[in-house]
Amino acid sequence: MVDDLAKELYEAGKITKLHDECSLFQKLTELDKEFPGAAVLLFKKGILPKAFRDLWVNQRMLNVIEEIIGPAIAGHPVWNLRPKIPKNDMLIVPWHQDSAYFSRDSYDHMVPTAWIPLLDTNEFNGGMQVVKGGHCLGKVAKHTCCSGKHWYVTLEEEEMEKTLGRNMKEDIVNTPVPYGGFLLFHNLTPHRSLSNMSNDVRWSMDLRWCSPHQAWGFHNIAEGILFRTAENGNIEPDWKKFLSVNRKEIWQKRHYKEVKESDQFDTSVTGPWIGNWEIVNHNRHTEAFQKND
Repeated sequence: MVDDLAKELYEAGKITKLHDECSLFQKLTELDKEFPGAAVLLFKKGILPKAFRDLWVNQRMLNVIEEIIGPAIAGHPVWNLRPKIPKNDMLIVPWHQDSAYFSRDSYDHMVPTAWIPLLDTNEFNGGMQVVKGGHCLGKVAKHTCCSGKHWYVTLEEEEMEKTLGRNMKEDIVNTPVPYGGFLLFHNLTPHRSLSNMSNDVRWSMDLRWCSPHQAWGFHNIAEGILFRTAENGNIEPDWKKFLSVNRKEIWQKRHYKEVKESDQFDTSVTGPWIGNWEIVNHNRHTEAFQKND
Protein backbone atom coordinates (compact mmCIF):
# COMPACT_ATOMS: atom_id res chain seq x y z
CA MET A 1 0.00 0.00 0.00
CA VAL A 2 2.77 2.44 0.90
CA ASP A 3 4.73 1.43 -2.19
CA ASP A 4 1.69 2.07 -4.39
CA LEU A 5 1.16 5.47 -2.80
CA ALA A 6 4.81 6.34 -3.35
CA LYS A 7 4.51 5.46 -7.03
CA GLU A 8 1.37 7.58 -7.43
CA LEU A 9 3.04 10.57 -5.79
CA TYR A 10 6.24 10.13 -7.78
CA GLU A 11 4.49 9.77 -11.15
CA ALA A 12 2.46 12.90 -10.41
CA GLY A 13 5.62 14.84 -9.61
CA LYS A 14 4.67 15.31 -5.97
CA ILE A 15 7.84 13.70 -4.62
CA THR A 16 11.37 13.41 -5.98
CA LYS A 17 12.17 9.81 -5.00
CA LEU A 18 10.40 6.62 -4.01
CA HIS A 19 12.32 6.08 -0.75
CA ASP A 20 12.56 2.36 -1.44
CA GLU A 21 15.51 2.14 0.93
CA CYS A 22 13.20 2.77 3.88
CA SER A 23 11.42 0.13 5.95
CA LEU A 24 7.69 -0.13 6.59
CA PHE A 25 8.16 1.91 9.76
CA GLN A 26 10.09 4.71 8.04
CA LYS A 27 8.91 5.07 4.46
CA LEU A 28 5.62 6.88 5.02
CA THR A 29 7.40 9.45 7.19
CA GLU A 30 9.78 10.27 4.33
CA LEU A 31 6.87 10.51 1.87
CA ASP A 32 5.06 12.86 4.22
CA LYS A 33 8.11 15.09 4.49
CA GLU A 34 8.06 15.60 0.73
CA PHE A 35 4.28 15.69 0.39
CA PRO A 36 2.65 16.76 3.67
CA GLY A 37 -0.53 14.76 4.05
CA ALA A 38 0.73 11.53 2.48
CA ALA A 39 -0.36 9.66 5.61
CA VAL A 40 -3.84 11.19 5.27
CA LEU A 41 -4.05 10.00 1.65
CA LEU A 42 -3.32 6.46 2.78
CA PHE A 43 -6.00 6.72 5.47
CA LYS A 44 -8.51 7.97 2.89
CA LYS A 45 -7.86 5.10 0.48
CA GLY A 46 -9.63 2.62 2.74
CA ILE A 47 -7.73 -0.43 1.51
CA LEU A 48 -8.56 -3.74 3.25
CA PRO A 49 -5.99 -6.40 2.26
CA LYS A 50 -6.76 -10.10 2.59
CA ALA A 51 -4.56 -10.45 5.68
CA PHE A 52 -6.69 -7.86 7.46
CA ARG A 53 -9.89 -9.54 6.31
CA ASP A 54 -8.62 -12.85 7.67
CA LEU A 55 -7.92 -11.23 11.03
CA TRP A 56 -11.41 -9.74 11.13
CA VAL A 57 -12.98 -13.21 10.83
CA ASN A 58 -10.39 -15.04 12.94
CA GLN A 59 -12.30 -17.68 14.84
CA ARG A 60 -10.74 -16.85 18.20
CA MET A 61 -11.69 -13.21 17.69
CA LEU A 62 -15.25 -14.10 16.72
CA ASN A 63 -15.55 -16.39 19.74
CA VAL A 64 -14.66 -13.48 22.01
CA ILE A 65 -17.15 -11.21 20.25
CA GLU A 66 -19.87 -13.85 20.51
CA GLU A 67 -19.51 -13.75 24.29
CA ILE A 68 -20.29 -10.02 24.13
CA ILE A 69 -23.02 -9.58 21.50
CA GLY A 70 -24.31 -13.11 20.90
CA PRO A 71 -24.01 -15.72 18.12
CA ALA A 72 -25.08 -13.50 15.19
CA ILE A 73 -22.04 -11.43 14.23
CA ALA A 74 -21.37 -8.97 11.43
CA GLY A 75 -18.43 -6.77 10.62
CA HIS A 76 -19.34 -3.13 11.19
CA PRO A 77 -18.97 -0.83 8.16
CA VAL A 78 -16.55 1.44 10.07
CA TRP A 79 -12.99 0.10 10.10
CA ASN A 80 -9.68 1.85 9.60
CA LEU A 81 -6.00 1.41 8.94
CA ARG A 82 -4.22 4.16 10.86
CA PRO A 83 -0.62 5.14 10.18
CA LYS A 84 0.59 7.63 12.78
CA ILE A 85 3.83 9.17 11.61
CA PRO A 86 6.15 10.63 14.25
CA LYS A 87 5.55 14.07 15.71
CA ASN A 88 2.55 14.94 13.55
CA ASP A 89 -0.28 16.74 15.35
CA MET A 90 -2.71 16.07 12.49
CA LEU A 91 -2.82 12.39 13.43
CA ILE A 92 -3.41 12.76 17.17
CA VAL A 93 -6.98 11.56 17.82
CA PRO A 94 -8.57 13.44 20.77
CA TRP A 95 -10.88 12.04 23.43
CA HIS A 96 -14.09 10.64 21.98
CA GLN A 97 -16.62 7.84 22.07
CA ASP A 98 -16.99 5.93 18.81
CA SER A 99 -20.73 6.54 18.91
CA ALA A 100 -20.02 10.20 18.22
CA TYR A 101 -19.11 9.19 14.66
CA PHE A 102 -22.16 6.97 14.19
CA SER A 103 -25.76 7.90 13.48
CA ARG A 104 -28.10 8.02 16.45
CA ASP A 105 -29.96 4.86 15.50
CA SER A 106 -26.94 2.93 16.82
CA TYR A 107 -26.90 4.47 20.29
CA ASP A 108 -28.98 1.69 21.84
CA HIS A 109 -26.67 -1.24 21.13
CA MET A 110 -23.07 -2.29 21.52
CA VAL A 111 -20.40 -2.09 18.83
CA PRO A 112 -17.20 -3.77 20.10
CA THR A 113 -13.89 -2.54 18.69
CA ALA A 114 -10.50 -4.21 18.59
CA TRP A 115 -7.64 -1.73 18.29
CA ILE A 116 -4.76 -3.77 16.87
CA PRO A 117 -1.27 -2.25 16.71
CA LEU A 118 1.29 -3.68 14.30
CA LEU A 119 4.16 -3.04 16.71
CA ASP A 120 4.58 -2.67 20.47
CA THR A 121 2.76 0.48 21.61
CA ASN A 122 2.88 2.65 24.70
CA GLU A 123 2.29 6.27 25.74
CA PHE A 124 5.51 7.30 23.96
CA ASN A 125 4.79 6.07 20.42
CA GLY A 126 1.12 6.85 19.89
CA GLY A 127 -0.51 4.33 22.20
CA MET A 128 -4.02 4.48 23.59
CA GLN A 129 -5.63 5.81 26.73
CA VAL A 130 -9.13 5.05 27.98
CA VAL A 131 -11.29 6.59 30.70
CA LYS A 132 -12.08 4.00 33.34
CA GLY A 133 -15.82 3.60 33.85
CA GLY A 134 -16.70 6.12 31.15
CA HIS A 135 -19.18 3.67 29.62
CA CYS A 136 -21.03 2.73 32.80
CA LEU A 137 -23.89 5.25 32.56
CA GLY A 138 -24.67 4.17 28.99
CA LYS A 139 -24.57 7.74 27.70
CA VAL A 140 -23.19 9.38 24.60
CA ALA A 141 -21.73 12.63 25.88
CA LYS A 142 -21.70 15.92 23.99
CA HIS A 143 -18.85 16.19 21.51
CA THR A 144 -17.66 19.15 19.47
CA CYS A 145 -15.91 19.59 16.14
CA CYS A 146 -13.21 20.11 15.04
CA SER A 147 -10.28 21.20 17.19
CA GLY A 148 -6.95 22.27 15.76
CA LYS A 149 -6.29 21.45 12.13
CA HIS A 150 -7.97 18.06 12.00
CA TRP A 151 -11.36 16.52 11.21
CA TYR A 152 -11.96 14.65 14.46
CA VAL A 153 -14.68 15.27 17.02
CA THR A 154 -13.63 15.97 20.60
CA LEU A 155 -15.04 14.98 23.97
CA GLU A 156 -13.81 17.53 26.50
CA GLU A 157 -12.62 16.34 29.90
CA GLU A 158 -15.02 18.72 31.65
CA GLU A 159 -17.90 17.13 29.73
CA MET A 160 -16.84 13.65 30.83
CA GLU A 161 -16.81 14.77 34.45
CA LYS A 162 -20.23 16.40 34.13
CA THR A 163 -22.07 13.89 31.94
CA LEU A 164 -20.25 10.62 32.51
CA GLY A 165 -19.42 11.12 36.18
CA ARG A 166 -15.69 10.67 35.77
CA ASN A 167 -12.78 12.02 37.78
CA MET A 168 -10.26 12.89 35.10
CA LYS A 169 -7.41 13.17 37.58
CA GLU A 170 -7.89 9.52 38.54
CA ASP A 171 -9.71 7.70 35.74
CA ILE A 172 -7.31 8.03 32.77
CA VAL A 173 -5.65 4.68 32.07
CA ASN A 174 -2.65 4.07 29.81
CA THR A 175 -3.12 0.90 27.78
CA PRO A 176 0.20 -0.35 26.38
CA VAL A 177 -0.45 -3.09 23.83
CA PRO A 178 2.32 -5.44 22.62
CA TYR A 179 2.61 -6.59 19.02
CA GLY A 180 0.28 -9.56 18.66
CA GLY A 181 -2.19 -8.18 21.18
CA PHE A 182 -5.22 -5.91 20.93
CA LEU A 183 -7.27 -3.53 23.03
CA LEU A 184 -10.96 -4.41 23.19
CA PHE A 185 -13.53 -1.74 24.03
CA HIS A 186 -16.89 -0.55 22.71
CA ASN A 187 -18.67 2.42 21.25
CA LEU A 188 -19.33 4.15 24.60
CA THR A 189 -15.77 3.85 25.92
CA PRO A 190 -14.03 7.25 25.98
CA HIS A 191 -10.57 6.86 24.48
CA ARG A 192 -7.84 8.70 22.61
CA SER A 193 -4.50 8.03 20.97
CA LEU A 194 -1.42 9.95 21.98
CA SER A 195 1.30 11.70 20.02
CA ASN A 196 3.92 9.49 18.43
CA MET A 197 7.24 10.72 19.83
CA SER A 198 9.26 7.78 18.50
CA ASN A 199 11.09 7.56 15.17
CA ASP A 200 8.84 4.85 13.71
CA VAL A 201 5.41 4.99 12.11
CA ARG A 202 2.87 3.59 14.53
CA TRP A 203 0.71 1.35 12.39
CA SER A 204 -2.60 0.17 13.80
CA MET A 205 -5.98 -0.97 12.63
CA ASP A 206 -9.39 -0.83 14.26
CA LEU A 207 -11.98 -3.48 13.47
CA ARG A 208 -15.56 -3.48 14.70
CA TRP A 209 -18.35 -6.00 15.03
CA CYS A 210 -22.07 -5.70 15.69
CA SER A 211 -25.29 -7.67 15.55
CA PRO A 212 -26.72 -7.88 12.02
CA HIS A 213 -30.15 -7.50 13.60
CA GLN A 214 -29.39 -3.95 14.78
CA ALA A 215 -29.00 -0.70 12.84
CA TRP A 216 -25.61 -0.34 11.20
CA GLY A 217 -25.46 3.24 12.42
CA PHE A 218 -23.36 4.60 9.57
CA HIS A 219 -25.59 7.35 8.20
CA ASN A 220 -26.96 5.11 5.40
CA ILE A 221 -23.57 5.17 3.72
CA ALA A 222 -22.72 1.48 3.91
CA GLU A 223 -23.86 -1.78 5.45
CA GLY A 224 -21.86 -4.31 7.41
CA ILE A 225 -20.83 -7.82 6.38
CA LEU A 226 -22.20 -11.02 7.87
CA PHE A 227 -19.65 -13.37 9.50
CA ARG A 228 -21.63 -15.73 11.72
CA THR A 229 -25.30 -16.64 12.27
CA ALA A 230 -27.05 -18.22 15.23
CA GLU A 231 -28.52 -20.91 12.96
CA ASN A 232 -25.54 -21.88 10.83
CA GLY A 233 -22.46 -20.64 12.67
CA ASN A 234 -19.65 -19.33 10.48
CA ILE A 235 -20.56 -18.37 6.94
CA GLU A 236 -18.49 -17.29 3.95
CA PRO A 237 -18.40 -13.47 4.02
CA ASP A 238 -19.47 -11.71 0.84
CA TRP A 239 -16.30 -9.64 0.53
CA LYS A 240 -17.01 -8.77 -3.10
CA LYS A 241 -20.23 -7.00 -2.19
CA PHE A 242 -18.77 -5.36 0.91
CA LEU A 243 -15.67 -4.05 -0.84
CA SER A 244 -17.66 -2.83 -3.84
CA VAL A 245 -18.86 0.06 -1.66
CA ASN A 246 -16.18 2.71 -1.20
CA ARG A 247 -17.59 4.25 1.96
CA LYS A 248 -15.06 7.07 2.10
CA GLU A 249 -15.71 8.02 -1.51
CA ILE A 250 -19.47 8.02 -0.84
CA TRP A 251 -19.26 10.23 2.22
CA GLN A 252 -16.86 12.59 0.49
CA LYS A 253 -19.24 12.99 -2.45
CA ARG A 254 -22.23 13.38 -0.17
CA HIS A 255 -20.64 15.80 2.28
CA TYR A 256 -18.19 17.86 0.22
CA LYS A 257 -19.37 21.28 -0.94
CA GLU A 258 -17.25 20.83 -4.06
CA VAL A 259 -16.13 17.43 -5.28
CA LYS A 260 -12.96 17.57 -7.32
CA GLU A 261 -13.04 14.30 -9.21
CA SER A 262 -9.52 14.65 -10.56
CA ASP A 263 -7.81 15.58 -7.30
CA GLN A 264 -6.61 12.27 -5.92
CA PHE A 265 -4.14 14.15 -3.75
CA ASP A 266 -6.67 16.20 -1.80
CA THR A 267 -5.80 15.78 1.89
CA SER A 268 -8.95 17.32 3.34
CA VAL A 269 -11.35 14.96 5.10
CA THR A 270 -15.02 15.46 5.81
CA GLY A 271 -17.99 13.29 6.62
CA PRO A 272 -21.38 13.03 8.33
CA TRP A 273 -20.01 13.06 11.87
CA ILE A 274 -19.17 16.75 11.47
CA GLY A 275 -22.89 17.46 11.13
CA ASN A 276 -23.64 15.54 14.33
CA TRP A 277 -22.07 18.10 16.62
CA GLU A 278 -21.54 21.81 17.17
CA ILE A 279 -18.63 23.17 15.13
CA VAL A 280 -16.56 25.22 17.56
CA ASN A 281 -13.50 25.61 15.37
CA HIS A 282 -13.40 26.03 11.62
CA ASN A 283 -10.62 24.70 9.42
CA ARG A 284 -10.31 23.44 5.85
CA HIS A 285 -12.11 20.20 6.76
CA THR A 286 -15.17 21.91 8.23
CA GLU A 287 -15.15 24.50 5.46
CA ALA A 288 -15.40 21.68 2.92
CA PHE A 289 -18.33 20.08 4.73
CA GLN A 290 -21.95 20.33 3.72
CA LYS A 291 -24.77 18.65 5.59
CA ASN A 292 -27.06 16.35 3.62
CA ASP A 293 -29.83 14.74 5.63
